[in-house]
Amino acid sequence: MTARTLETHPNLYARLAGAIYLLVILFGGFSEGFVMSSLVVSGDPAATAHNILASPDLWTLSVAGNLIVPLIAVAQLWIEYLLLRPVSRNLALLFLLFNLVSLAVECVSKLFLLMVVPILRRADGAFDPGQIQALAGLALTAHDIAFHITLIFFGCACLVSGLLIFRSGYLPRLVGLLMQAAGASYLIAAFAQLFAPAFAAQITPAILLPALVGESSLCLWLLLKGVNLRAWTARLAQNA
Repeated sequence: MTARTLETHPNLYARLAGAIYLLVILFGGFSEGFVMSSLVVSGDPAATAHNILASPDLWTLSVAGNLIVPLIAVAQLWIEYLLLRPVSRNLALLFLLFNLVSLAVECVSKLFLLMVVPILRRADGAFDPGQIQALAGLALTAHDIAFHITLIFFGCACLVSGLLIFRSGYLPRLVGLLMQAAGASYLIAAFAQLFAPAFAAQITPAILLPALVGESSLCLWLLLKGVNLRAWTARLAQNA
């Protein structure tokens, strides 16, 4: 991708970013939202182990989807950075750094998911079934902790991207506000899960509704509308 191509055909890249964003939402929703919530029973490692071993293919597909998300998100992130850079190079770089840290931690979180089935299938006699189930539960707990740390950095990235979108002139201010609401939503949810689980149980999943609305609005706007070409050209001329 050359700077010249991006400047002259920004909507080509905006729609590509939107398409990748949609895949990220779909893969993440399937893996974290559907499979994890279906197979993992909170506070019951024995039931969780039974569910996973009864549906190993579904679990494997879920973990694969979880790994695909950060992989394709790198390309989405790069395009978003290039689209937001004309607003403020420094803020766009901050957005990039927050996202890179979130993706790095997210990749580490998937390591714990990859450990679950090998732990449950141990047959060396070193641990009894209850201990094996507890170890698998510990891996899932470690994944949850790492994933909520991921959301802290991603929430910060959403706050910065929302500010850039709001100030851009070539993307809707409303989408920028919705992305900032998404960032605040992720931060509240993640800190609550890590430090106030009783409070988190009261506000979840309602607290994540602004995140769903904000991310979906940006995804669909990029995919279906792209940027305002006149405002984009004016912003580039202002920075020239």
